[in-house]
Amino acid sequence: MSGVYTRNDKEIATVKTPAALIIGAGDSLGSALARRFAREGLTVCVARRNAEQLAPLVESIRAEGGSAHAFGCDARKEEQIESLFASIENDIGPLSLVVFNIGANIQFGLRETTAQKYYKVWEMACFSGFLAGREAAKYMAPRGAGSIFFTGATASVRGGEGFSAFAGAKHGLRALTQSMAREFGKQGLHVIHPIIDGPIDTPFVRERFPELVASRPADGLLAPDDIADTYWYLHTQKRSAWTLELDIRPWLEPITNI
Repeated sequence: MSGVYTRNDKEIATVKTPAALIIGAGDSLGSALARRFAREGLTVCVARRNAEQLAPLVESIRAEGGSAHAFGCDARKEEQIESLFASIENDIGPLSLVVFNIGANIQFGLRETTAQKYYKVWEMACFSGFLAGREAAKYMAPRGAGSIFFTGATASVRGGEGFSAFAGAKHGLRALTQSMAREFGKQGLHVIHPIIDGPIDTPFVRERFPELVASRPADGLLAPDDIADTYWYLHTQKRSAWTLELDIRPWLEPITNI
């Protein structure tokens, strides 16, 4: 696997700043996280299956004076995840922050859910999280510091109608986070499970749910930049008062995950 938009070898050799990796750097939350981390001085690495789709994000970060690199990676493939982490650690900088942000929020009635569909959702939203978390811990635990985020959803704690595959995968990802927090917290790693409990303000949501959007004030949807601020706050917490899980929702969203 190779990255794109990388600097030449001589320039890479001079990079000393810590790196942040977002796996599943989509056009909303993933991009907002990348821009937020870059503004804090981290070298940002963004990954999705099609690296070319990351060109506008990388260019915008660089235009603002930040440092960014894009990678093409299928997070379900062990060898690609291993190569991704090795490339960043060897060529760009030590990872201090990793975010697993792959969604797979797909709705099927149970009788229409084939084994292939169920397995694919689990691979995307749970198994690939295990691979990412394992590689992150391999590099970060020996240094005794760093944050690992696994982005959750309402389905992480409550199964909804038509979301058996998604809820199963998200429940599994939450369990992975809890196990890793217990194993690696005492080694200095902050493992965090933010639950995104509400609709994020994206073109997809605005196009698919126009009545919902029209019924809410401007701040009635989750703003990606505001979520990114919360992630940064969690990353900078003192370890005497770490947060391991919290839910993030707009002020008028009903509480549904209890």
